[in-house]
Amino acid sequence: MIYRSLEECIIDLEKNGHLVRIHEEVDPHLEMAAIHMKVFEAGGPALLFENVKGSKFRAVSNLFGTVERSKFIFRETWESVQEVIALRNDPMKALKNPFKHVGAGFAAKNALPLKKSDGMPAAMREINIAELPLIKHWQEDGGAFVTLPQVYSEDPEKPGIMNSNLGMYRVQLNGNEYELNKEVGIHYQIHRGIGIHQDKANKQGAPLKVSIFIGGPPAHTLSAVMPLPEGMSELTFAGLLSGRRFRYSYVDGFCVSHDADFVITGEIHPGETKPEGPFGDHLGYYSLTHPFPVMRVHKVYAKQNAIFPFTVVGRPPQEDTAFGALIHELTGSAIKQEIPGVKEVHAVDAAGVHPLLFAIGSERYTPYQQIKQPAELLTIANRILGTGQLSLAKYLFIAAEDKKPLDTHHVEEFLAFILERIDLRRDIHFQTNTTIDTLDYSGTGLNTGSKVIFAAVGDKKRDLCQEVPEILKEIPGYEKAALVMPGIVAIQGTAFTDYSQAQEELKSFSMSIQQKGSLPSCPLIILCDDSAFMSAELNNFLWAAFTRSNPSHDIYGINSQYEFKHWACDNVIIDARIKPHQAPPLIPDPAVEENIKRLFVHGASLSGVPTA
Repeated sequence: MIYRSLEECIIDLEKNGHLVRIHEEVDPHLEMAAIHMKVFEAGGPALLFENVKGSKFRAVSNLFGTVERSKFIFRETWESVQEVIALRNDPMKALKNPFKHVGAGFAAKNALPLKKSDGMPAAMREINIAELPLIKHWQEDGGAFVTLPQVYSEDPEKPGIMNSNLGMYRVQLNGNEYELNKEVGIHYQIHRGIGIHQDKANKQGAPLKVSIFIGGPPAHTLSAVMPLPEGMSELTFAGLLSGRRFRYSYVDGFCVSHDADFVITGEIHPGETKPEGPFGDHLGYYSLTHPFPVMRVHKVYAKQNAIFPFTVVGRPPQEDTAFGALIHELTGSAIKQEIPGVKEVHAVDAAGVHPLLFAIGSERYTPYQQIKQPAELLTIANRILGTGQLSLAKYLFIAAEDKKPLDTHHVEEFLAFILERIDLRRDIHFQTNTTIDTLDYSGTGLNTGSKVIFAAVGDKKRDLCQEVPEILKEIPGYEKAALVMPGIVAIQGTAFTDYSQAQEELKSFSMSIQQKGSLPSCPLIILCDDSAFMSAELNNFLWAAFTRSNPSHDIYGINSQYEFKHWACDNVIIDARIKPHQAPPLIPDPAVEENIKRLFVHGASLSGVPTA
């Protein structure tokens, strides 16, 4: 199907059993989000909310809740888009076999945006922000947010749609100090295209014109999150994936999508910010209140019978997990073109994506010698940590394949491979006082923290413990040691107070272990608040250990020392206890959870829908 609108997609999904309508009135204050999460967790269908309290507009969620449903939505264009991206990465393919790739040429004809005559699209009328479904997702959120926006801006130095950026930057619609209907907040992180545009506008002393598109064909939503090859714009990708050219015009100097369900236009003026947040985010915690650009609203437009798409983010997996899988499938090979020697990079979703990367590289520097230590791997690691959104990572585990192929998506096997081979006195490399994800509160300030590389190559150096070593059961003041996986043990300590005390505690902890003997089979120890939770499942470990630690401040070691400014140890300790400066985790509201049960009882709209 080639969808011209979000409505056409919804009708198609319903006909094929992928969507359920909710007829009852549902409150956008926490209820809609809670219903979405309950259905998503069970792998359930997309949801069309037909009766949103306080709004005459319908809302839809969980469109991309499974990879299978997403591929169904894009079934007519998926393969041709993959082919176009592959040719963009390796144009010689087309020259070698032009007839095989003729389909890519037909697909590419939809890439160029189609400008209509300037002026208001006939299908749209003007409304106010207050008329939208004002969806609040988590109880401590600062207000209602748009979670699937397509935020459009143009390069002030080279205006025009081919020099535009389309990004998914959350939009706060009300709350805090925003004047309803006149102002909205735009939260964008570092390394984003809109930031470059705003910087140029600031230097010109001019406001940046911004258009926020909401809805339209699902391909337009996905295009806003795609890390595309250099030179390929999001709007050309939107045309490719939707199988139909992106249609637009200019109204009062603002770009307006003719396909979107809603459009908000406005300006960001130099130096103007307002408090934005809190917001329950994809790391599983609240991102707190900080000053972010405020957009002065010019006009808001809506189609007749417009539908408001939304998603809910929180501790992974959530709907954005499926986004990530789609993105990897479409563009995963692009990283090989961008970074020579890299075979695979996996941003681990269970750890909140940015905190933890796994990578496979090559060791080709000295093919005439037996590989003894990481060399090219370290060059590749630095390239990874200097590339786009990958540069926001904190932990990078990187290896080179030896006698058997590796797969970074086999998490336990990949970690075990590294832990069996890493030289802890040589193969751990820190980067301090650097940038991390804006949403990560484990660092020393907003956007600031540290990074660490764990690199491994060559022959196996140790066997990993299959149960908790006796030494770790006998440390005074520490208890409930539990095996997370072979080679990794979680142990429970007292609550974290401050770093001065933590350093003394960890020094004493390390000395206690040293006095009892060595632990060669347990290269990684996790100090935590709840070892039962940490060891209950691998995803708990991935989430808690890597979202609650800052490498430079929270990594310690047994028998640690510096050798010519290089840190070395016999066993690594990660202090993954919750710190006072970290953001609070997201906890569902029990009253809301109880209230939404009315929709799942016999005879209600969701009575036949599976739930977690």
